Amino acid sequence: MPELPEVETVVQSIRDKLIGNEFENIEIRWPKVLFNFSKEDFLNTLINRKIQRVDRRAKFIIIGFDDDILAIHLRMTGKLYFQNNLSQKKHISAIITMNNGGYFIFEDTRKFGRFYYYNSQDYLNNKLGIEPLSNEFNDIWLKNILHNKKRMIKALLLDQNIIAGLGNIYVDECLWKSNIHPQTVSNKIPFKNILILCKEIKSTLQSSINAHGTTVVNFTFLNGQSGKYSDQLNIFGKEGRPCPRCSQTIKKKKIAGRGTHFCPKCQIKRN
Repeated sequence: MPELPEVETVVQSIRDKLIGNEFENIEIRWPKVLFNFSKEDFLNTLINRKIQRVDRRAKFIIIGFDDDILAIHLRMTGKLYFQNNLSQKKHISAIITMNNGGYFIFEDTRKFGRFYYYNSQDYLNNKLGIEPLSNEFNDIWLKNILHNKKRMIKALLLDQNIIAGLGNIYVDECLWKSNIHPQTVSNKIPFKNILILCKEIKSTLQSSINAHGTTVVNFTFLNGQSGKYSDQLNIFGKEGRPCPRCSQTIKKKKIAGRGTHFCPKCQIKRN
């Protein structure tokens, strides 16, 4: 699933072509793509209105009009891109006709991606946790959260109600960089490791954004470009290979419901 850097990459790739323009029509090829509203609602509410902003909140792409928003979640395989001609590809979920004559296309092989309509962004803001690249996300905030809870650190970092935008790839990478075992209970993590974890979350996410995200299997942006942060991964997807830090064999285990990569020597579990 695309995580914060991948969604931010998509936002940056579509922003300039959307802001100041308008939707003229929509063709729905997969009815479930509209989650909490209908095609008629889309036509009555979002057509012929100037797009004011295109932003990201957690793993959502936010297309803002006045106060109301169209929020798009890519889920596993969703892709957004523009074409000059009407697409006949097999896995198209929705095609939006733009006022400039082009088409804004949502392609989704697995069909889990969804469009949401909200009168304001407040609903998402209230539901989702802190943005890890914000100034409010700092070592003191993180220490208070971790030490006031007794949760497995991997599960806590994946919880979108606490920290918004982190996913399996970057949690594995950041825990490895911080020498924290993914099964460690959060209130057992020393502050010195929390300091490193906070720093690595910010720097890893920003480095991935700079590299246009991580393509492991499906993620692409614009017309098929791949993210380049895959070349910088230290541990994710490297089961059975030597740890870059200590040469111990990297392990993979299901933790918090996710396939999790870790080094058993560098990342010692704290009970």
